[in-house]
Amino acid sequence: MIQTVPTTPFNDQKPGTSGLRKKVRIFQQPHYAANFVQSVFDCLTDFEGQTLVLGGDGRYLNREVIQIVLEMAAANGFGRVLVGQGGILSTPAASHLIRASGAFGGLVLSASHNPGGPDEDFGIKYNVGNGGPAPEKVTDAIHARTLTIEQYRIVEAGDVDIDTLGTSRLGDMTVEVVDPVADYADLMETLFDFPAIRRMISNGFTLSFDSMSAVTGPYAVEIFERRLGAPKGTVRNATPLPDFGHHHPDPNLVHAKELYDRMMAQDAPDFGAASDGDGDRNLIIGRHCYVTPSDSLAVLAANAHLAPGYASGLKGIARSMPTSCAADRVAEKLGIPLYETPTGWKFFGNLLDAGMATICGEESAGTGSDHVREKDGIWAVLLWLNILAARGQGVAAIMADHWASYGRNYYARHDYEAIATDRADALMAALRDNLPRLPGSVNSGGTIRSADDFAYTDPTDQSVSRNQGVRVMFQDGSRIVFRLSGTGTEGATLRVYIERYVDQGGDLGMDTGEALAPLIAAAQEVADIVGFTGMDRPSVIT
Repeated sequence: MIQTVPTTPFNDQKPGTSGLRKKVRIFQQPHYAANFVQSVFDCLTDFEGQTLVLGGDGRYLNREVIQIVLEMAAANGFGRVLVGQGGILSTPAASHLIRASGAFGGLVLSASHNPGGPDEDFGIKYNVGNGGPAPEKVTDAIHARTLTIEQYRIVEAGDVDIDTLGTSRLGDMTVEVVDPVADYADLMETLFDFPAIRRMISNGFTLSFDSMSAVTGPYAVEIFERRLGAPKGTVRNATPLPDFGHHHPDPNLVHAKELYDRMMAQDAPDFGAASDGDGDRNLIIGRHCYVTPSDSLAVLAANAHLAPGYASGLKGIARSMPTSCAADRVAEKLGIPLYETPTGWKFFGNLLDAGMATICGEESAGTGSDHVREKDGIWAVLLWLNILAARGQGVAAIMADHWASYGRNYYARHDYEAIATDRADALMAALRDNLPRLPGSVNSGGTIRSADDFAYTDPTDQSVSRNQGVRVMFQDGSRIVFRLSGTGTEGATLRVYIERYVDQGGDLGMDTGEALAPLIAAAQEVADIVGFTGMDRPSVIT
């Protein structure tokens, strides 16, 4: 029986770059999750009888919200929901399932790399029919609807069994519980030279993959251990847990320190990698050699032709604006376009759909290609393994060759977390007010050539996105970028991206901190971070 439940709006349901993310206790408020889901459905048209994909990263509250979504999807007229067994579905696997099944769209329940647990974070993101995150015009409409919603529709029923593969009925709707791993793993086999990677592993190549007790565990075990023949135990923390085993499932050098220490040890494996809460980010570390996400994007683009799925070459490369310019030099050498977009994977979707780009990446550990419409952590690891197998070199040697060919972009991101929102907004407002006075001024980083507030015009539909981050460019090609992140759940996070380019004839072996020290000082001089935030050092450096 369908119920129409009266409700009142919540004023804090504006989706960020990756959906709505809040603390679990916020989502546990009566009607909170249902309000947002109904607002999504209210902004969609012509989905009667269509298919919806549903799953998440297994974090706390995942199973409960899946039941709410199933009951509401049935009440609102969907004909079928495909749900990952146990509620598990990585973000890239969800994107693939939406595309492969011809689904109308999908709901991904995740807060990505944010912590999980009863006192931590939860999130809901709507993906459209191309498998990618909803574009801004859709998320803006959803937000507007959350402010006026007066009721939601839900079927009165008991919980659906989401642990047993097969189909069942919920009202007039079919619920199909599917294997979350198999189709995705099959897709990976079409893109990469699995026999060559298997041979490399059988010949003694060693690797370690940390799933961080998050969603990629089942995917990594199936692909790396079962299909590629890596020894059992190659995948660490392989069981998805509601609290991620008290891990912070962000694959960076702070939260994946155990992997970093393993890779820097005397007896380190040849290759190390990690993924995040929902499986769309990656960390790459060779033996005694950390690879920045920006460098990883550049190396993958430069060598993608070694993988069967990309043997015909790339149509273009896209990177988010804060990502280092290392990929730009690869695009120039390959003679293909380079697109600089705002942060947020949804901005890559139009380029991929139009066939204008093949590989995309963000400095925040996300890379992917046109095989899905999300970033994809395991995909990036497999492409690295394919390149290592094809070239017969280690990670450090490949990085040295790359820098010798293209020069090196020394790069770091400084995050100042949980800042009072008004202070963060005041810092950015002061920066923007000062933009006209910055060109020609001199500070510890050198002479500023130009400064602007990045705006993007989408080349496929001419839509414009403004206020995407303040860029300060120096005469020697160095950059500092200031931007407020949209992925946190409390307060604001100021991200400061610091980049220095050294050409092939310069010193390519400097310590990153030493290379960037003048620009780090310049960032304080330009933005008065200490004065506005009260923080004299970043919360996290990556």
